[in-house]
Amino acid sequence: MLLTAAAARWNIPQHLLAAENGYIKDHTGQHCAQYGDFAVDAARQNIPQNVPLKAPSDWKLIGKSFPRVDIPAKTNGTAVFGIDVRVPEMAIGAVMGAPVIGATLDTLDDTLCRTIPGVLNVLKTSTAVAVIAKNYWTARKGLAALKIKWVEGKNSSLSSEDIRRKIRDASLSVPEIIARDDKPKNTSAESGKKLEAAYELPFLSHAPMEPANVTLHVRAEHCDVWMGTQVPTRARAAVAKITGLPPKKVAIHNHMIGGSFGRRLATDFLEQATHFACQVSHPVKFIWSREEDIRQDLFRPAYYDRISATLGQNGQPLSWQHHVSGPSVVDRFAPGGLPAGKLDTDAVAGAVDTPYDLPQMFVTWTRADTPVPVGWWRGVGPAHNVYVVESFIDELATATHTDPLEYRLRLLGKNPRSVAVLKRVAEESQWSKPLPTGTGRGLALHNAFGSHCAVVTEAVVTEKKSITIKKVTAVVDCGIAVNTDALIAQMEGGLLFGFSAALYGEITIKNGRIEQSNFHNYPLMRINDAPPIDVHIIKSTDNPGGIGEVGTTAAFPSLGNALFNATGKRCRRYPFSPHFFNGDYGSI
Repeated sequence: MLLTAAAARWNIPQHLLAAENGYIKDHTGQHCAQYGDFAVDAARQNIPQNVPLKAPSDWKLIGKSFPRVDIPAKTNGTAVFGIDVRVPEMAIGAVMGAPVIGATLDTLDDTLCRTIPGVLNVLKTSTAVAVIAKNYWTARKGLAALKIKWVEGKNSSLSSEDIRRKIRDASLSVPEIIARDDKPKNTSAESGKKLEAAYELPFLSHAPMEPANVTLHVRAEHCDVWMGTQVPTRARAAVAKITGLPPKKVAIHNHMIGGSFGRRLATDFLEQATHFACQVSHPVKFIWSREEDIRQDLFRPAYYDRISATLGQNGQPLSWQHHVSGPSVVDRFAPGGLPAGKLDTDAVAGAVDTPYDLPQMFVTWTRADTPVPVGWWRGVGPAHNVYVVESFIDELATATHTDPLEYRLRLLGKNPRSVAVLKRVAEESQWSKPLPTGTGRGLALHNAFGSHCAVVTEAVVTEKKSITIKKVTAVVDCGIAVNTDALIAQMEGGLLFGFSAALYGEITIKNGRIEQSNFHNYPLMRINDAPPIDVHIIKSTDNPGGIGEVGTTAAFPSLGNALFNATGKRCRRYPFSPHFFNGDYGSI
């Protein structure tokens, strides 16, 4: 359409024009203009039908490896993240939320705080306070000087054990919702050997390197917001609702994000800051400390899954049941958006759509909300359910004395893409090569986010009660791979993010308070812990799939299966360090 518009304007036959690198040019070089110069004319045309796509042999960028354009700025310090924003007459606000989940502010004595040089103001809402100062450290000092009483409310005695018990008990109830039912009607179940297990997953924090922050300037007729967000339209709507301004009067200046992993899909901290900003006339950058960022997070939900299968004489499933119990992320993201009796599809993603040919699949979900606020976390539903499914597939292989690779291949008759990634990962990882005592290989397979992925993780368990991941081999078929370098980087980062949570990630609650506050008690993998990761891409002409969450999803089961292969101990509860060593292996 751009070529047609250019041909008409220049009165040149269209076949003599070419579109490349953002320009329309003629073969003689006499005419050259940017795409945007013809956008209006092109928009007036009727949309042509059956437009031929460029042949793969003519691709110049797709399938190639090329660097990100933001790498120089990110490496030389000139990149502007949300927390780097500076605007004229800006003050700094340090925020403190209620320490107990669901608590509200009772009394606030700011007398001492206001005597500190550099403190400009003290703001409050029903659930948080903020000290406004000339710089961040003064604001933090002011927060420490406040005398605050909170109405702790009904969650003041809440503990992790209370929550575990609630979700576990819910898993024993009659399931609220059937997510998938392939059982034949009016037919008795086939007899066979039944195996069952239960898996328990903790709350997880996002813990990005850049904590929550937002800069606002609220005025009578306009509001400016500077932040890094995954959802600028949603952010604008949230600010407009609080300020009473029309959305068109709210400007979101979006900046680079220093890690999000789903955290900045939510607008809770923006809403809190907007309530504060409405109380002053100048711009303020609000910053949540690392401690506040973790304690006030919207956590990946905790789950308790019961899973079972009846096996035939050939060792393959005759039936498969998977009962998921846990909170609803969808209802937290869109309050009231999931009425009673409706299915949260994210809660069962990866459970209802496994890559395997499993007869008589019966997948259910029991909603078990808790007071702990929850949100999206990298890998979403599949990061939870694929761990359960792939761990249990390994258990079935063990019970039938079958190699885990061979067992999976037997269940993939209708999934050639999954067969291909499995066979390739076996080859690249040297799956059959013997390993030293205490070292194991674990396999995981999934086809989430439109991509097919297989991962083999090699791990060592030492007598000193430590787990070391020695090597990771990943094979992915994501359809047409657009930028292979970015694909590999996403797989590497996703795997490390998942391994970090699988080894160490757990949010616990005591007396209604989040116990974790920083990297000393919510540790992440460090660079010296990172294993070599080999990523192999299967060439494909299928539609492009996702890649950002594929590695994270495979990390949990591949590591858990490797630990079993190394020790013969099946840990159905993570984080594996410490639960693998303290004997808390989870339920059977």
